Amino acid sequence: MVTSTLARVQTDPRPLERYLAAFEAFEKAEAEPAPPWLRALRTSGISYLAQLGLPTSDLEDWRFTNPALLAQFPFSPAISPLPSRLALSEIKHFFPDGLETHRLVFVDGHFSPELSAIGSVPPGVTIGSLADVLREQPSLIESHLGRAARHETNAFAALNTAFLQDGAFLHLPPHQNLETPVHLLFLTKTPGAVNQPRNLFVAGPHSRLRVIEDYVSLGEAATFTNAVTEIFAGDNARLEHLKIQRENAASLHVATIECRQQRDSSVLTHSLSVGARLARHNIHLRLESQGCVSVLNGLYLADGERLVDHHTIADHLAPHCASHEFLHGILGGRARGVFNGRIFVHLDAQKTDARQTNRNLLLSDDATINSTPQLEIHADDVKCTHGATVGQLDDEALFYLRSRGIGENLARQMLIHAFASDIINRITIEPARAWLEKVLAERLSDPPATLPARTKPTPLGETSHV
Repeated sequence: MVTSTLARVQTDPRPLERYLAAFEAFEKAEAEPAPPWLRALRTSGISYLAQLGLPTSDLEDWRFTNPALLAQFPFSPAISPLPSRLALSEIKHFFPDGLETHRLVFVDGHFSPELSAIGSVPPGVTIGSLADVLREQPSLIESHLGRAARHETNAFAALNTAFLQDGAFLHLPPHQNLETPVHLLFLTKTPGAVNQPRNLFVAGPHSRLRVIEDYVSLGEAATFTNAVTEIFAGDNARLEHLKIQRENAASLHVATIECRQQRDSSVLTHSLSVGARLARHNIHLRLESQGCVSVLNGLYLADGERLVDHHTIADHLAPHCASHEFLHGILGGRARGVFNGRIFVHLDAQKTDARQTNRNLLLSDDATINSTPQLEIHADDVKCTHGATVGQLDDEALFYLRSRGIGENLARQMLIHAFASDIINRITIEPARAWLEKVLAERLSDPPATLPARTKPTPLGETSHV
């Protein structure tokens, strides 16, 4: 079926042929046969990948982000874990300063128990490797894995599903609060590796969970990360998810986050993207029962020739729900940013309160942003707004700081930092917020002295529906 479907794809078939060949090798390489339901899920993934083909810039969702770099990357998935030969002292500087966490470390997409540290957890709580749980307790995962991420329409989610093997699994039963945050550290180490972690977070009714999902590079070699994270928030669950992408300037990063919320649940999602040559973030929030609250909070930095792309969807399927999106971008050099944010309000989703804001600060005349906020409303009793602004540093604010004896470079850093801090300050994990302030300060420590200063941001447009 896969081969016949592939023949109908109207794109260059060679990358797909590599993926199909790799899939056959992947199936043969497994030491133990996977459960029938997992084999069916993987087969579904490779079949839909063959049917969809790899995206091209002819597709509307990829119009401003040419995926040719992704298709051309030599596909060599890290099927078996290699000895990491890493000492804990070599990676400690990646840990959040002053923050006690349950730590899971993955090297080239595979769990590293010797680098991980999971403390005491409440009864019934599971924190561990997806591969281990699939091997030891597959029934704990079967009802959720693959139920949020839509690999039927997302080629890179389909690719991840086809090679689904390892990642983080977090499960909280009803009425359990995990006070200590979980830090998931994904290290890319092997040059040319394709890492495809699959993460699954299940927060049961009335539970509370905080997660830091962190992607970093060891060395400067090019790698390709294709990550999928599925989140399920039960009735009255409280979940905070902090995703950090800080891989090296040669790497490629595609991430899919799919979240499904039930009645009166609250999900706070942060997306911080400060690395990679090309970074694409697909974030889909589904508010499926009444009373849900969802906040998407994002910050992206890019310079040189780098590109960062956020495609977000707030999907309102039930009444009396609220979603708020705040994404800020800081672009310098010849960097490019893309923001495509969509709010869908379905027919039954009356009393929806949805807001979406995208603000961008351009630090050079050659930096560009393509911002496309969108509303699609099928209910008649809603309050929805969206808007975008693009601008450069404010002349008046810069003059004010310089008149107080502050040097030009420091004054620029202060203004840029203030712009970014609007996003950082929404993180509720206090030590993590302070740690990220430090990371941000390092990234912004030496802006070029020739950056132009202009007046206030220019609005691209703002639309309200009340």
